[in-house]
Amino acid sequence: MSIYLQGLERAITLILSGDRELVEITFRSLYVSSTAVIIAGIIGIPIGTWLGTLRPTFWKNLFIRLIYVLMGLPPVLAGLILFLLLSRSGPIAKYVYLLYTPTAMILAQLMLSLPIVIGLVYVVAEEKAPVVIMTAKGLGANRFQTLTTLMKEIRFPAITALVSAFGRVIAEVGAVMLVGGDIAGKTRVLTTSIVIETRKGNFDLAIALGLVLLLVSFMVNSLLFSWQQGGKNR
Repeated sequence: MSIYLQGLERAITLILSGDRELVEITFRSLYVSSTAVIIAGIIGIPIGTWLGTLRPTFWKNLFIRLIYVLMGLPPVLAGLILFLLLSRSGPIAKYVYLLYTPTAMILAQLMLSLPIVIGLVYVVAEEKAPVVIMTAKGLGANRFQTLTTLMKEIRFPAITALVSAFGRVIAEVGAVMLVGGDIAGKTRVLTTSIVIETRKGNFDLAIALGLVLLLVSFMVNSLLFSWQQGGKNR
């Protein structure tokens, strides 16, 4: 029990002291995860909405099943696939070498967050689509206007999808460690720091970093929740 209390005490000390390394890896964690989720939202929300308007076909059902499988994609597998693509023997390195950079970490987390956004947005879009399409057709709206209206109708569930995706990627460690390499001052983030400190036997510091990670996740999710509730009440 004392190790947990020591971790809590260390976390409070680190936060109050404004520890430079802690601030750096915390902001890097937020930068990597937030960027990945924003890109996933820009790509995934239109795709999920569009899928929700389509009639059931063999290819649509196959694609949706694939999305559902990828929603549970193991982070280590995502990291391994991206590692092979970005390594010097891969097809991308001869154009640009991204391995062990924050960009590679963003791409890894994008692989994890994009299926979640598409899958969750698709479910709610499919439910809302019949009414919206019927109304839009009655008003003479074209295909693009119908999709835009549907996206506006599902904007709050879409925020929930983004929150779910953020919660998934901010806490993952396997993918970012594989493609980021946990390089101090360059690619080290909160989750990889927890693993490193645990391996060193610095359990109190690992617990402290875990508590900081929980605090960061709570703050970001609270912000999104407030935004969502504020929008509903307007």
